[in-house]
Amino acid sequence: MDSARARELLGRERQRIEHALAERREPGGASDLSSRDEPLGDEAADLQARELAEGMVEQLEVELEALERAEARLEAGTYGTSVESGESIPDDRLGAYPLAERTIEEEERFERR
Repeated sequence: MDSARARELLGRERQRIEHALAERREPGGASDLSSRDEPLGDEAADLQARELAEGMVEQLEVELEALERAEARLEAGTYGTSVESGESIPDDRLGAYPLAERTIEEEERFERR
């Protein structure tokens, strides 16, 4: 994949992640249950909603770290190359998931560990 296309894809991912993080972190955002007009009446539901929101923020932070690694690989000239084997990651995979660090086969093995 050419570097201009990679920069475009990674830029979109950065916007998506940063927007979602800001939305969940700001007062009145998706993770702020204090802004509800009506009381939950059920502490268990409140706790569950809060944990779900925290989990979403954690996942977005993991994605932001992956994005930063992808940007560093782009600058180093190794974007699109597997961090595991050095094999080329297909453009179709990078187009669908710009943060990919491995080929699909390698990722499947990695996730099973």
